[in-house]
Amino acid sequence: ENREAMLNSRSNRLTEALEEANALFDGVCRAREAALDAQFLVLASNIGKEKANELHSEMSAFDSTAFAEDLLTFMGINRTEETDDSEDDPGGFLPGDAWKRVGEEALKYFKRAPVFHYMLGSFKSEPPVPKQRIERQKKASRGKAEQAMPAQLKKMEESHQEATEKEVERILRILQTHFENDPNTPISFFDFVIDPNSFARTVENMFHVSFLIRDGLARIKLDEDKLPVIEPTKPSGAGEEDSRAGARNQVIIRLDQREWK
Repeated sequence: ENREAMLNSRSNRLTEALEEANALFDGVCRAREAALDAQFLVLASNIGKEKANELHSEMSAFDSTAFAEDLLTFMGINRTEETDDSEDDPGGFLPGDAWKRVGEEALKYFKRAPVFHYMLGSFKSEPPVPKQRIERQKKASRGKAEQAMPAQLKKMEESHQEATEKEVERILRILQTHFENDPNTPISFFDFVIDPNSFARTVENMFHVSFLIRDGLARIKLDEDKLPVIEPTKPSGAGEEDSRAGARNQVIIRLDQREWK
């Protein structure tokens, strides 16, 4: 019956009706009375929704000038003390603790520091560069590429093998030269392979010398102090080489950086 009066933005009839319903609800003891209270709540919600839709945001427009005046007043501004020196000092006639007072007041409304939600939020974003569409290669061309790949790998393997063979041959010539200069003095294996300035180079030398031992081009034995010495072997017939190969033993030498030093 009072719908139009309750929809008026300047009327408090809806609030008064809600307060009256809350007071009456304390004495509810029957199901019918509780149903009437629920029906009233639905009607009050619909009226409140219509009343909110009729409100205009322009009713509480933000006035920057009035806000600035209120802020200056809160900061303790005193316009009566303004002097000519205020032109040189931007703070002018503001008290020395004006900004501190504003900070302490603003601190009450912030319980924690604000967090960053977007990494590139403050930068000018540009549209993504469109990706160029790559056309699919024909099966024939792809087949040629697949056929070329094993050849390239084989070529790399052969080049690596050639480099190893050349290094083994170079080490054999060095060993033979040392032995020809002084055939009666045994050559210490560690003096022969160890590089005092490089642990990695020492390991490479031992790796290449192992090929000489495997192929029977050199041999390692122990001297009187039970230390290994190395010497080249003399070329001989195929039968003797096969018998010597059958008598060879494989040995693993352990060498870490501490022992190398």
